[in-house]
Amino acid sequence: MTTQAQPAPASLSASVPAPAPTGPPAGAQAVRRALDVLHCFHDNGPDPTASDLARRLGLSTSTAHRLARTLLAAGFLEQDARTARYRLGPAVTELGRLSYHQRGLHLAAPELRDLAERTGTTTALALRSGAHAVIVAGDAVTPKAGLRRPLRSTAPGKVLLAWPGDEEPGLPDGESSLVRDRGHALDDEDPCRGVRTLAVPVLDRSGRARFALAVRAAAPVLSDARLDRLLPQVRACARALEVLLLPPGERRAPEA
Repeated sequence: MTTQAQPAPASLSASVPAPAPTGPPAGAQAVRRALDVLHCFHDNGPDPTASDLARRLGLSTSTAHRLARTLLAAGFLEQDARTARYRLGPAVTELGRLSYHQRGLHLAAPELRDLAERTGTTTALALRSGAHAVIVAGDAVTPKAGLRRPLRSTAPGKVLLAWPGDEEPGLPDGESSLVRDRGHALDDEDPCRGVRTLAVPVLDRSGRARFALAVRAAAPVLSDARLDRLLPQVRACARALEVLLLPPGERRAPEA
């Protein structure tokens, strides 16, 4: 006589839930690689080919070509039909313009121009993006210069590091205290020989530097002897930018 198998108790036969995946979700690697392609344009260097992108990203040429063609179809890249080189496309321009206005940066332009005219300097407004200070407004934004610099290598970056947010790393205590005690950062030969950069924070109510305001000029214009006269003007502009760029609830109280 054949004996039929008995069903296991419900507590034993119930399926065990599969462990939650620990890797990236499906498609995340492709998205990351596509973003890496766009990041290759940060240095404002010569327009790259697919082979150039492959070398920079450690990918095969076919993979780099496929990623670039996908971004091309979406408008994030353009390609020169004669040289096969890529450049940033209209979708990036559109998003950049929208971000510029959503952040209110267009409101800062008159203040930056006025400061530049009164001090005989070029002006720049920078914010923090990961490990870099990124110039987002001002006369220092030119097509021949990249817009991002490592935080520790430039005066605006040191200001952003000296007044960090709660979840952001800052300068070592000694360096941070020095910048904070002075209320500014000053770099020689930034970004090139014979040029000095002075930067001050644009602070929010919590004491975080949301932006760094910088003025840049030849060393004689930003000489130590002139700093006492220039600093009040730069700081006054930074206070005006707090009002223009930060929501009312995030602004510092007016000075007495």
